[in-house]
Amino acid sequence: MFEQTFKNIDDILRKEAGCASELDYTEQTSWLLFLKYLDGLEGERAMEAELVGKTYTRIIDIEHSWGVWAAPKKADGSVDHDNALVGDDLIQYVDGELFPYLKGFKERTTDPDTIEYKIGEIFGEIKNRFQSGYSLRDVVEEMDHLSFNNQSEKHELSHLYEAKIKNMGNAGRNGGEYYTPRSLIRAMIKVIDPKIGETIYDGAVGSAGFLCEAFDYMRPMATKADDLETLQKKTFYGKEKKSLAYVIAIMNMILHGIEAPNIIHTNTLGENVMDLQEKDRFNIVLANPPFGGNERKEVQQNFPIKTGETAFLFLQHFIKSLKAGGRGAVVIKNTFLSNSDNASVSLRKELLESCNLHTVLDMPSGTFLGAGVKTVVLFFEKGRPTEKTWFYALNPGRNMGKTNPLNDNDLGEFVDLQKTKPDSDNSWTIKRADIDPATYDLSVKNPFAPEEAPLREPQEIISEIMALDTESAEILYQIQEML
Repeated sequence: MFEQTFKNIDDILRKEAGCASELDYTEQTSWLLFLKYLDGLEGERAMEAELVGKTYTRIIDIEHSWGVWAAPKKADGSVDHDNALVGDDLIQYVDGELFPYLKGFKERTTDPDTIEYKIGEIFGEIKNRFQSGYSLRDVVEEMDHLSFNNQSEKHELSHLYEAKIKNMGNAGRNGGEYYTPRSLIRAMIKVIDPKIGETIYDGAVGSAGFLCEAFDYMRPMATKADDLETLQKKTFYGKEKKSLAYVIAIMNMILHGIEAPNIIHTNTLGENVMDLQEKDRFNIVLANPPFGGNERKEVQQNFPIKTGETAFLFLQHFIKSLKAGGRGAVVIKNTFLSNSDNASVSLRKELLESCNLHTVLDMPSGTFLGAGVKTVVLFFEKGRPTEKTWFYALNPGRNMGKTNPLNDNDLGEFVDLQKTKPDSDNSWTIKRADIDPATYDLSVKNPFAPEEAPLREPQEIISEIMALDTESAEILYQIQEML
C-alpha cells in the first residue's frame, strides 16, 4: 500500500544535495514521519474526545500543525498549493520557526515519559538537512499520503521502516551499529521467553530492534486491557547516546504500536554502576552493545573492572542492571571468551560467579554485515554461580553475507535444542569445575567437530611451490616454441 511512497521519497532524497547517504535518508524520513504520525494521533484523540463530549487540548498548536505548514488542503481534500510554503520560504520556516518551537517542548515539560518530552528531545538533536525547499515540498507531499488509521497500516509502515534501517546498516560506515539481524533477535527472545509484567531493558538501544521484537512476541499474550497498558507503559525501557539512533528508536517503537516509548537520550556508560538501586533494575536485559570502542578514563571510573573496551563496560552495566533472578541475553565479540588481559579475565570471573551462564551461542562469520568480527551470545541468569555452560556453534551450511543473510530457519535447531541442552554435532557442555581458575578461559572448542588436517611443514610447502614453478616454466617454454 505504502511501498511506492517510500520509494518515491528515497528517489527525491537521492537528488537532494543535503543528503549524502542512507543515514541521511533515514534521518530526514524519520522526523517527517514522526510529525505526520503526531498529526494522525492528534486527529484520533480529538475524535475520541468529541465522542464523549470533552474538549481536546492539542499537543502541537494549530499554527505549527502538519495541516498548516506541510499539507494545507482545499475543501475537496487536495493540496492547497497557493497557501503551501515552498522553496526558500519553506526552508526558512522549518529552520527558523518549526524546529525551535518543537525543541522548546523539552523546556515546557519535565516528564521524560511523555510524548511532549520526546518531541523536545528529538528536535533538539536532529537537523533539517534539506537545502532545497522544492525537494522538501515534494517529500512532504509524498509523506502526506501515509496514514496510521488502523493496525494494518501501522504494521506495513513498521516493515517499510525496518527495511530502511536494514539498508542503512548495509550501507556500511557506522550504519551497521544500528542494525542487529532480526532473526537473531527473535531467537534470543524465544530463549528468554519474557512474560507480561516483566520489565525489559536495552541500554544500547540503537534502532530498538530488541524492544520492538519483544513487543511483537508479547503482544498476543495481552488478552486484557490492563495487559496492553502494561506493555505500552511499564515493560520496555532503553537508553541511547547517539542522536540519530535515538530518533530512529522512538519512531520504530511508535510504528510497532508503543505510543510513548520509555527511551532516554543519555550516555549509559556515564552512570556509575555502583549507584544503581533496586528501582533501577529490570527483569530482562536484551542487547547488542557496540564493539571496539575506546572509552575515556573518566568513563572507566564508573565501573569496578576498568577497561577501555566499550562492550565490556556495557556487560558490567547489564549485570548490575538485572534484578536477582533476572535473565540476560547479550551479543559480544567472541574474543571476550578467551582474551588473557586482566579486564577480560576479571569480567569472565564476575560473570561466572554472580550469574549462571547457562548458554553460549557461537555465531558464524558474516552474521553482522560489514562488522568484520565474530560474535557470541551470552545467556545468563543473575543470582547464582555457573555450574555448567551449554555451547552451541551455529553452522548454517553456507557463507554468510549480504546475499545470504541469517534467517529464522538457521536458528531453529538452536532454539529447540536449548530447551534440553543435549550434546550434538554442534553442541556440547563445559562444567565449571573444568574451567581453569587462573584464566577462566571459555573458548569455543567443539569436541565433536571433525579434526582439521594438520598444518604442513614449511619445507613441504616450499618444495611444492618450486615444483609448480618448474612446471609453469616448462609450459611457457613449449608455448614459446610453438610461436
